[in-house]
Amino acid sequence: MVLKNLNYPLDFTFKITTLSGDFNITDRNGNYVAYVRQKMFKLKEDVVVFTDESRTKELFRIKANQWIDFNASYAMTDLQSGQNFGNLSRRGMRSLWKSQYDIADGNGTSKYQINEDNGWIKVLDGIIGEIPLVGMLSGYFLNPSYTVKDTAGKEYFRLKKMPSLFGRKFQLDRLVDIADEDESLIVLSFLMMVLLERERG
Repeated sequence: MVLKNLNYPLDFTFKITTLSGDFNITDRNGNYVAYVRQKMFKLKEDVVVFTDESRTKELFRIKANQWIDFNASYAMTDLQSGQNFGNLSRRGMRSLWKSQYDIADGNGTSKYQINEDNGWIKVLDGIIGEIPLVGMLSGYFLNPSYTVKDTAGKEYFRLKKMPSLFGRKFQLDRLVDIADEDESLIVLSFLMMVLLERERG
């Protein structure tokens, strides 16, 4: 199962009416790409990707290998075939400065990396977020961006957090063409990363 013919940019828009981290993914024309539901009250992250908000058809499942931790990794399963689609791993202590993740395919081969573009935004967000009232507005002017590169350093995608009081919208753009399967792997990796990074800003 792959996500085909995606019309960029894609918008990740969180629902602010639910306690869970549910969000819609829509294309540039407002058409559904997927609906993402984060299961509540789980000791390990457990995320299901549906075709749309009706949640009648499941496409993918993303589950953490352990409790929330700097070194947690997230396995992606294609629910149509039951096959391991790939894996997203956070890069340990280095994520304290700039968020970095590794993306591996279904065979465990590391293929791409997600790197935060400006580590100072994370530092300033941590400081300003502690200031009463001012911290509430940080989502309007402290908005990180993340770039996907392959092992040779070629850039493929960029995700930007859009100005928002509640940090409810991200936008993903494709910079160059890429194979459908790798494209789906990266989009799935980004949607999991957004759930992990969203509380910032």
